[in-house]
Amino acid sequence: MIELTVDAVRLHSPRTITTGTPVSEAATSLRRADVSALPVVVDGSIVGIVTQSDIVALVAETDDRPAVRMVMSSPVTTISPTATLSDAAETMRTAGVKHLPVVDDGSYCGLLSVRTLVPYLSRHRLEIKPHDESMRIDSADSHELTVGD
Repeated sequence: MIELTVDAVRLHSPRTITTGTPVSEAATSLRRADVSALPVVVDGSIVGIVTQSDIVALVAETDDRPAVRMVMSSPVTTISPTATLSDAAETMRTAGVKHLPVVDDGSYCGLLSVRTLVPYLSRHRLEIKPHDESMRIDSADSHELTVGD
Protein backbone atom coordinates (compact mmCIF):
# COMPACT_ATOMS: atom_id res chain seq x y z
CA MET A 1 0.00 0.00 0.00
CA ILE A 2 1.28 3.47 -0.85
CA GLU A 3 1.47 5.60 2.27
CA LEU A 4 1.90 9.35 2.48
CA THR A 5 4.19 10.59 5.20
CA VAL A 6 3.54 13.43 7.62
CA ASP A 7 6.02 15.67 5.80
CA ALA A 8 3.95 15.32 2.60
CA VAL A 9 1.00 17.27 4.00
CA ARG A 10 0.72 20.94 4.77
CA LEU A 11 1.24 21.29 8.50
CA HIS A 12 -0.55 23.88 10.52
CA SER A 13 2.02 26.23 12.09
CA PRO A 14 0.28 28.07 14.88
CA ARG A 15 2.07 30.62 16.96
CA THR A 16 4.11 28.94 19.68
CA ILE A 17 4.15 30.00 23.31
CA THR A 18 6.50 29.44 26.23
CA THR A 19 5.92 28.01 29.69
CA GLY A 20 5.80 31.54 31.09
CA THR A 21 3.10 32.80 28.73
CA PRO A 22 0.07 34.02 30.70
CA VAL A 23 -2.94 31.76 30.26
CA SER A 24 -5.05 34.79 29.34
CA GLU A 25 -2.75 35.41 26.35
CA ALA A 26 -2.99 31.74 25.30
CA ALA A 27 -6.78 31.88 25.65
CA THR A 28 -6.92 34.95 23.41
CA SER A 29 -4.98 33.09 20.70
CA LEU A 30 -7.19 30.03 21.07
CA ARG A 31 -10.30 32.14 20.41
CA ARG A 32 -9.31 32.40 16.74
CA ALA A 33 -11.24 29.97 14.55
CA ASP A 34 -8.08 28.58 12.96
CA VAL A 35 -6.24 27.91 16.25
CA SER A 36 -7.30 24.98 18.42
CA ALA A 37 -3.95 24.22 20.05
CA LEU A 38 -0.75 26.07 20.93
CA PRO A 39 2.58 24.24 21.09
CA VAL A 40 4.68 25.20 24.12
CA VAL A 41 8.29 25.52 22.97
CA VAL A 42 11.46 26.19 24.97
CA ASP A 43 14.80 26.55 23.18
CA GLY A 44 13.34 25.09 19.97
CA SER A 45 12.02 21.94 21.66
CA ILE A 46 8.40 21.17 22.36
CA VAL A 47 7.72 20.76 26.07
CA GLY A 48 3.93 20.89 26.13
CA ILE A 49 0.75 21.79 24.31
CA VAL A 50 -2.21 23.93 25.39
CA THR A 51 -5.61 23.21 23.87
CA GLN A 52 -9.01 24.80 24.17
CA SER A 53 -9.95 21.94 26.52
CA ASP A 54 -7.08 22.84 28.86
CA ILE A 55 -8.36 26.40 29.14
CA VAL A 56 -11.94 25.26 29.75
CA ALA A 57 -10.74 22.90 32.51
CA LEU A 58 -8.76 25.72 34.12
CA VAL A 59 -11.74 28.06 34.14
CA ALA A 60 -13.91 25.34 35.67
CA GLU A 61 -11.36 24.54 38.39
CA THR A 62 -9.98 27.89 39.56
CA ASP A 63 -10.23 31.66 39.56
CA ASP A 64 -6.41 32.01 39.39
CA ARG A 65 -4.52 33.25 36.37
CA PRO A 66 -1.51 30.93 36.27
CA ALA A 67 1.16 30.66 33.60
CA VAL A 68 0.80 28.16 30.77
CA ARG A 69 3.11 25.66 32.50
CA MET A 70 0.30 25.05 35.00
CA VAL A 71 -2.28 23.99 32.36
CA MET A 72 -0.30 22.57 29.45
CA SER A 73 -0.35 18.86 28.68
CA SER A 74 3.07 17.36 29.22
CA PRO A 75 4.80 15.19 28.22
CA VAL A 76 3.60 15.63 24.66
CA THR A 77 2.89 12.86 22.19
CA THR A 78 4.80 13.83 19.04
CA ILE A 79 5.43 12.36 15.60
CA SER A 80 8.28 12.36 13.11
CA PRO A 81 7.83 13.99 9.70
CA THR A 82 8.76 10.64 8.10
CA ALA A 83 5.94 8.73 9.84
CA THR A 84 3.02 7.68 7.67
CA LEU A 85 -0.33 9.42 7.95
CA SER A 86 -1.95 6.15 9.04
CA ASP A 87 0.68 5.92 11.81
CA ALA A 88 -0.20 9.49 12.80
CA ALA A 89 -3.91 8.66 12.91
CA GLU A 90 -3.24 5.56 15.00
CA THR A 91 -0.99 7.54 17.36
CA MET A 92 -3.75 10.13 17.83
CA ARG A 93 -6.30 7.39 18.46
CA THR A 94 -4.25 5.50 21.03
CA ALA A 95 -3.05 8.65 22.81
CA GLY A 96 -6.53 10.19 22.77
CA VAL A 97 -5.31 13.47 21.24
CA LYS A 98 -6.42 15.64 18.33
CA HIS A 99 -3.06 17.35 17.75
CA LEU A 100 0.41 15.93 17.15
CA PRO A 101 3.40 18.24 17.14
CA VAL A 102 5.80 17.17 14.40
CA VAL A 103 9.35 16.91 15.71
CA ASP A 104 12.45 16.33 13.61
CA ASP A 105 15.66 15.55 15.48
CA GLY A 106 14.30 17.19 18.64
CA SER A 107 13.14 20.39 16.91
CA TYR A 108 9.51 21.44 16.55
CA CYS A 109 8.43 21.62 12.86
CA GLY A 110 4.67 22.15 12.90
CA LEU A 111 1.38 20.79 14.14
CA LEU A 112 -0.62 17.95 12.62
CA SER A 113 -4.30 17.91 13.57
CA VAL A 114 -7.23 15.59 13.02
CA ARG A 115 -8.66 18.25 10.73
CA THR A 116 -5.49 18.09 8.60
CA LEU A 117 -5.62 14.29 8.34
CA VAL A 118 -9.25 13.90 7.27
CA PRO A 119 -8.79 14.61 3.53
CA TYR A 120 -5.87 12.18 3.31
CA LEU A 121 -7.31 9.14 5.02
CA SER A 122 -9.91 7.13 3.16
CA ARG A 123 -12.85 5.48 4.82
CA HIS A 124 -11.48 2.06 3.93
CA ARG A 125 -7.86 0.97 3.88
CA LEU A 126 -7.24 -1.03 0.71
CA GLU A 127 -4.59 -3.63 0.07
CA ILE A 128 -4.03 -4.47 -3.59
CA LYS A 129 -2.55 -7.92 -4.25
CA PRO A 130 -1.89 -9.20 -7.76
CA HIS A 131 -2.74 -12.88 -8.41
CA ASP A 132 -2.15 -15.14 -11.41
CA GLU A 133 -5.71 -15.10 -12.78
CA SER A 134 -6.88 -11.60 -11.96
CA MET A 135 -6.26 -8.86 -9.47
CA ARG A 136 -8.02 -9.11 -6.12
CA ILE A 137 -8.54 -6.08 -3.89
CA ASP A 138 -9.21 -6.70 -0.21
CA SER A 139 -10.50 -3.88 1.96
CA ALA A 140 -10.33 -3.57 5.72
CA ASP A 141 -14.06 -4.25 5.97
CA SER A 142 -13.69 -7.76 4.39
CA HIS A 143 -15.28 -6.95 1.04
CA GLU A 144 -13.51 -8.48 -1.93
CA LEU A 145 -13.50 -7.00 -5.41
CA THR A 146 -12.10 -8.82 -8.45
CA VAL A 147 -10.82 -6.85 -11.39
CA GLY A 148 -11.44 -8.59 -14.71
CA ASP A 149 -9.39 -8.55 -17.91
